[in-house]
Amino acid sequence: MQQLNALREEVTTWEGIATQLNDLLGLAQLLEEEPDAEMQAEIAQSLAPIEKEVERLQFALMLNGEHDEQNAIISIHAGSGGVDAQDWAEMLLRMYLRWAEHHKFRTDVYDYSEGEEAGLKSTTVEITGHYAYGYLRSEIGTHRLIRLSPFDAAHRRQTSFAKVEVLPDIEDSIEIVVRPEDIEVDTYRATGAGGQHVNKTDSAVRMRHLPSGVVVTCQNERSQFQNREVAMKLLKARLYELEVKRQEEATAKLKGEHVQADFGTQIRSVTVHPYTIVKDHRTGYESGDTTGYLAGNVDPFIQAYLHEQAGGVATEE
Repeated sequence: MQQLNALREEVTTWEGIATQLNDLLGLAQLLEEEPDAEMQAEIAQSLAPIEKEVERLQFALMLNGEHDEQNAIISIHAGSGGVDAQDWAEMLLRMYLRWAEHHKFRTDVYDYSEGEEAGLKSTTVEITGHYAYGYLRSEIGTHRLIRLSPFDAAHRRQTSFAKVEVLPDIEDSIEIVVRPEDIEVDTYRATGAGGQHVNKTDSAVRMRHLPSGVVVTCQNERSQFQNREVAMKLLKARLYELEVKRQEEATAKLKGEHVQADFGTQIRSVTVHPYTIVKDHRTGYESGDTTGYLAGNVDPFIQAYLHEQAGGVATEE
């Protein structure tokens, strides 16, 4: 049903564009017989949003990966940089939540580990929306922030790092078998900032997959049962990621290719001192609008990455 609704929405969008264009074409043909400056301006004004929508749909054609249409599970971890890194991780969380809001995507914070003085140590968020994973897979990697530290009494320049992980939300149709005997579950009392993160019962769940050592936690839902369900979803996504990596490494080994580990390698830097710039080190795309970027305007960087990926594939073919 989800796939059917998504396809129906896509077809309806294209049919709506076709109807609008046919109507404008009819007006344009009238202009050939009887020129009218006011009508000509009206047609030009009506074309602008249609062109913008067609550009968006053309861009969506690049999201043709196996799981690009699915929801995304994004995890953010503070890296080196102490309190500044934890603050940077929280800034990234706020940025992606605002990005999702701009796209009218739903967000659910499943886990939130507070920083020692400020910010957060780690967090996991599900972003629900069409092509959420296709967009956000461009964000996987290490993000760097350079600024004057607000936590340093001398207000010295500080470089901080945070790692972003993005996984597709694996649906039940994708077979990831998790045997009950392979799972170890602990429950504990939820903690965190704000009333919604605090619970007087042991409702929070920590789930460990014994064969792989993968550990996931969830403390956001009201009941232990709900947290167990969410934790199982996160666990399946993690196990899927491990399986994909195993297959990719096996394929690369057969082909004799070098598999580069991207974790720990900065993909993007945000500098707010001594100048303001956001630069993606993979594509070379940059912007001086650090304020807009941190407020959720990530799309130009996502588009630059996907354009480059599409261009790379076309060149090889």
